[in-house]
Amino acid sequence: MQTSFYIVCHLKTPAGPETFARFDIGNDKEAAARLFDKLKGDKEVNEQNMLCIELVETVNELPFNINLLSCTLDQLTENCRIITKEVFSQYNLGSVL
Repeated sequence: MQTSFYIVCHLKTPAGPETFARFDIGNDKEAAARLFDKLKGDKEVNEQNMLCIELVETVNELPFNINLLSCTLDQLTENCRIITKEVFSQYNLGSVL
């Protein structure tokens, strides 16, 4: 059974949510959860939120939504920095997320 995790960024549009970014973060569930816990945003997500980030697990290529945050543009900027830094460390320095 093949399992992997990624974080996607969504923007609210008149046609519905549009994904504009995806960060592949490996296959370690605990590490993925720890990384997502570091991200800035609000766990209360509703129709008014324009920007959302989502933690997704895929099992045999079938996606399952695990967690969701709404965020401001400034929080999204910070979240992209956090994700990039952690993924860089994981793949280049051998550290765990």
